[in-house]
Amino acid sequence: MPPERDSIAARAAYAGPVQRERMVDAGVAALAAGLTLGILASDGFGMPDPRARQLDALGILLALASTLPLAARRIAPATVYAVAAVATLSLVFLRFPLDLPVGAGIAGYTLAVAYSGEPRRPRYWLSLLAVLAFTPAVAVGYGLIGFDVWTLTPEMLFLAAMFVGVWIAGDRARLRGERMAQLEELARRTAREAERERRLAAAEERTRIARELHDAAGHAINVILVQAGAARLLHERDAEGSRAAITTIEEVARGTIGEIDRLVRALREDDGFEPPAPADASALEELVERHRAGGLRIASEIAGDHRDLPRGVAWAAYRILQEALTNAARHGRGSADVAIRLGPDDVRITVSNPALPGRATGNGVGGAGNGVGGAGNGVGGGHGIVGMRERATLLGGELRAGADDGVFRLSARLPRAEPDTVSARSVVKQSTAVTNEGPTQ
Repeated sequence: MPPERDSIAARAAYAGPVQRERMVDAGVAALAAGLTLGILASDGFGMPDPRARQLDALGILLALASTLPLAARRIAPATVYAVAAVATLSLVFLRFPLDLPVGAGIAGYTLAVAYSGEPRRPRYWLSLLAVLAFTPAVAVGYGLIGFDVWTLTPEMLFLAAMFVGVWIAGDRARLRGERMAQLEELARRTAREAERERRLAAAEERTRIARELHDAAGHAINVILVQAGAARLLHERDAEGSRAAITTIEEVARGTIGEIDRLVRALREDDGFEPPAPADASALEELVERHRAGGLRIASEIAGDHRDLPRGVAWAAYRILQEALTNAARHGRGSADVAIRLGPDDVRITVSNPALPGRATGNGVGGAGNGVGGAGNGVGGGHGIVGMRERATLLGGELRAGADDGVFRLSARLPRAEPDTVSARSVVKQSTAVTNEGPTQ
């Protein structure tokens, strides 16, 4: 069946195998014609029968009629078999010494390939009887022309076995062809599934990149907001501090623009562009130093295995620490204690800071009640802690956040080994039902 897509490439892909099949069938027909003519010209196998008819023009014509139609055997197997069988029987009735019906045998094999699996039972039985009836028809022909059929019993048994074998071989070939077609369809379906999975993974990656874009913008806006407030307060009494705050605003804005450009470019790419991720503890140290330079008093300790982290773990650790330090600057009293343990099996991050009175009920960046513009209108929509918990849960870790005696404490544990994609997806679905475990900043 030709392909439905009307394209040059599809038609060329279909025409190639068809052309090869036709060439093979033409070669089979020519070879069968040569063998048949050779058998007739040599007066059959064994001792020549004096009653046999010598090869003449009629014999050549019938021999060609019994074999050359094989070139169209895949197109019309029933018609080709009928023509080959009638021509072969005509050679027998006219006493031509055709000891091996090559054309009828090949045509019968093709008929079995085409109809041995026919779901419409009348066609199946007609095809089977047509093949198996060839030997009785030859026996009847020999009897009509005066031969003693009983003396030809070995030849008839051989001929009967030949046509039974022809049908069985055709049926086996059909089953093998169907199996090959099933395997090819399975391969195509597997390729389609792989492509679908690739597209799904790309869509998930683009969603993750969009979340990174949201986080980058949210954190930068909060830092800029804090520094702008500091610059305003220090403008009159500490010009140097005011300039430092404005410089920090400029650096954060410039870095954020670069990150947003990179992430937006990734969203526009179709071939799996992946933004570079912080790979080791140096990125965490740089993040701490950047917040320290922005005016946050930080006591930090980073210890343990400083090997490169898996990409997802590195991103999660970086974003969780960034979120926690931004919260400390935005909602705390200007100081924070940071402890990072890089163990062989997991990464543990603890950030604690004294919270301002009445400011220990938010929800991270722009959390409810603590964002820019009041309750429910914060930058990021009030999903800071939820987003951090989602990152940790996605990797099979955990995150706890809450305030106790005026100190807000956030602790996260991230396994170094990232879970497989399937389990990670199930964890993400479960994490949507998780709520905050305590009061948040």
